Amino acid sequence: MFRRKSESTVVDESTAKASGKGRPTPSRKEAEAARLARVRTPRTRKEQQAASRSARYESSQKLREGMRTGDERYLPVRDKGPVRRFVRDYVDSRFRLAEMILPFLVFTLALGFVKSGAYAGFSNVFMTLMLLAVAADLVWMRFRMHRQLKVRFPDTTRKGLTYYAVVRALQLRFLRMPKPQVRIGQDLPETYR
Repeated sequence: MFRRKSESTVVDESTAKASGKGRPTPSRKEAEAARLARVRTPRTRKEQQAASRSARYESSQKLREGMRTGDERYLPVRDKGPVRRFVRDYVDSRFRLAEMILPFLVFTLALGFVKSGAYAGFSNVFMTLMLLAVAADLVWMRFRMHRQLKVRFPDTTRKGLTYYAVVRALQLRFLRMPKPQVRIGQDLPETYR
């Protein structure tokens, strides 16, 4: 009982202490947080689906907010890059007649339903003139935009940029995604990154 311990016993105790759990004992707050995290993990299939749905919702909300602000990380591939950003800003910096084509289409459609033949004839002429004016505006925008692209981005390809600009110009300003980052009449920055 009161004997000396042998050396092998002393060595075993020292190795036992060195090989302990290897981390400090968690505080009560940490232990309860870990326990709650284990409890909150979905166990049934229905809980897993609900958790997956809420995670997708949060992810899509984050993505929408990034698109609204124009954050490059959240943009789809078709909108990424400094050239596409310049095209968006170029289209958004000026008022285009093409923006108004949808409201005018609705207006002329309503005029077409009026019983009077004079209103129907007026709506046909008005719509034809409107389409010609919009086409001329878009062609003019394309040539001016490509002139700017040659100056600002001389080494990049301009394939697909006309379509991208025309589609953006045809949308109503408040419906464009990513949201316009420049105001109408605002000067564009000299460099884009």
